[in-house]
Amino acid sequence: MKTILLFGLLWLYITTSINAQEIINRDAEIAKMVSEISAENIEANVRKLVTFGTRHTLSDTKSKDKGVGAARIWVKSQFDLYAEESGGRFTAEIDEYTIEADGRRIPEEALSANVVGVLKGTNPDDDRVFLITGHLDSRATDVMDTEIDAPGANDDGSGVAVVMELARIMSKREFPSTIIFMAVTGEEQGLYGAGYMADKLLADSTNLVAVVNNDMVGNSTSSGTNLLDNTQVRVFSEGVPAFETEEMERMRRYTSAENDSKSRQLARYIKEVGERYVDQLEVKLVYRNDRFLRGGDHTPFARKGFTAVRMCEMNENYYHQHQTVRKEDGIQYGDLPEFMDFEYARKNAGVNLATLANLAWAPASPENVGVDVSGLSNSTRLVWDDPQIGKKPKGYYVLMRETYQPLWEKKFYVEGNEAVIPYSKDNYFFAVQAVDEEGHESLAIFPVPKR
Repeated sequence: MKTILLFGLLWLYITTSINAQEIINRDAEIAKMVSEISAENIEANVRKLVTFGTRHTLSDTKSKDKGVGAARIWVKSQFDLYAEESGGRFTAEIDEYTIEADGRRIPEEALSANVVGVLKGTNPDDDRVFLITGHLDSRATDVMDTEIDAPGANDDGSGVAVVMELARIMSKREFPSTIIFMAVTGEEQGLYGAGYMADKLLADSTNLVAVVNNDMVGNSTSSGTNLLDNTQVRVFSEGVPAFETEEMERMRRYTSAENDSKSRQLARYIKEVGERYVDQLEVKLVYRNDRFLRGGDHTPFARKGFTAVRMCEMNENYYHQHQTVRKEDGIQYGDLPEFMDFEYARKNAGVNLATLANLAWAPASPENVGVDVSGLSNSTRLVWDDPQIGKKPKGYYVLMRETYQPLWEKKFYVEGNEAVIPYSKDNYFFAVQAVDEEGHESLAIFPVPKR
């Protein structure tokens, strides 16, 4: 009798298996928000940021129309406009912090600031926070030149413009959990603004679930190879966590989870959900924290143990990065808006919006996810607990992939708190995510062994 019941359950799991690439189910409200993203708005915001001359972290903070101080005030003023249509849910501030002299790119102690917009969640039982960021500061060839024009259109006016456009659209809606929209400074001088915010949120014991850093998401041409492609965007994610305790290391080694860090789960989520809502764009997962010789504002969050990834254009044009505006040998150098692809930036903004909205509306992830290792078996038993915050899920997806595959290959829908899958735990990787009645999925949780 038990055998019949077991195989009946297995047949149920098999027949409800979903290949994520076969079915595309778009939430109508998320699709509507994505459609509201305007390439023209993104372009206007970038061009306005360029008018401040330079936004170098150590540039003028007293002028009303030049330097990083004026740029911060303008971004804050736009956030304030969005707040007027938010029903009191969206607020903004200029959050000041002090940068200590470092003997490298900060010659003496300096006062800096981030522009922070907060869309407060509506469910008092849901303390989750999601954060999207881009860096406001810019630079020329000489990273210490605080006065020369450094337009920073793509690096990282594009990221800031995307953050602003999402804040404009999403602040008009209600989400059960909180979303932070941030334009940081200090990135080019050493990731200082992001580091300050990571420390602050850690000290406040903030339940920061995911950080998406947008740094250069508006250029579709490459230097040297003459590639032109606005149909791909990269997501960088760390494998072995920068913040890893001895117990985390032991469990990672035991479960062979080098490719299943929380950041990797977020990257996979961005790919699945982003491609669900944005046409003609492929999200390419790059399994490293960042590019060689470069860094980004997701890294300070990762170092503090938060789940953080970087979104970045597929092709980089080094004539227009960290270059003083000039013309040499017939080549125009400098990070100018005329070299940007604003339709490409719009699509990348759509990936961000779909990801944030789906996460913020989804239930929290299941807790205490485990894989039964009490005995040898050619099937796999997974167990988990309901999330203790926010709304109760309708059910759960058990995700499965072969060990050499980078992406989840199958989804099994389950109601309840355990599943027996007719595939061996020795041959496949598994994870579990919560899902609500509208199909919004939480981040996936990789199981730990349980006896």
